[in-house]
Amino acid sequence: MVVAIIPARGGSKRIPRKNIKDFCGKPLIAYSIEVAIQSKIFDKIIVSTDDEEIAKIAKDYGAEVPFIRETRLSDDFTSSMDVFEDVISRLEDVKIACMIYATAPLLKSKYLIKGLNKLQVSRASYAFSCTSMPFPIQRTFKITKNERCEMFWPENFTTRSQDLEEAYQDAGQFYFKNIDKPSKEIIFAKDSIPIILPRHLVQDIDTLEDFERAELMYKIINND
Repeated sequence: MVVAIIPARGGSKRIPRKNIKDFCGKPLIAYSIEVAIQSKIFDKIIVSTDDEEIAKIAKDYGAEVPFIRETRLSDDFTSSMDVFEDVISRLEDVKIACMIYATAPLLKSKYLIKGLNKLQVSRASYAFSCTSMPFPIQRTFKITKNERCEMFWPENFTTRSQDLEEAYQDAGQFYFKNIDKPSKEIIFAKDSIPIILPRHLVQDIDTLEDFERAELMYKIINND
């Protein structure tokens, strides 16, 4: 059985009620549920939440909510991976599980399909969404306590961008796990297959500014 798991707690702080906040006419979580349904690769689409309103909305859009998440897994210090593993532990006959973030309105079903297909024909433990960094990380710098600049790798200051190795980052959209091939490695390591997304389909939604930017991106992409 291939299962999609969408974590969606009710107590988001920086954007209150973020997971069900109206995003271009629908609750934000609706997009993740709908793209999972559109992909036609999942036997079950489960939302894990501690919130009755989120549970109702998730069901309205076609997801299952077989239980309300325990309080111990609903605080600010609980990781999404903890919630993911909790749902997996409650299910039987799961071969592959995919965590899809509730905040992924730009996700396209073809990347979910690609992730599953590549994982199934490989010996990897994970497949997850990523995208290329827009600027060479080797030329980045930090701002010191006295408000000055300090490069992380000053030896690269005069190196041309095209001569530096390309770097990638987590796209924060989906993470497939092969249950039959457990790994002790972190996800961003040798047991994982990267599914590369174009940068115009990637936007973290952590602040109101992020939320507004994502809405603008969605409208442009979908010609709204």
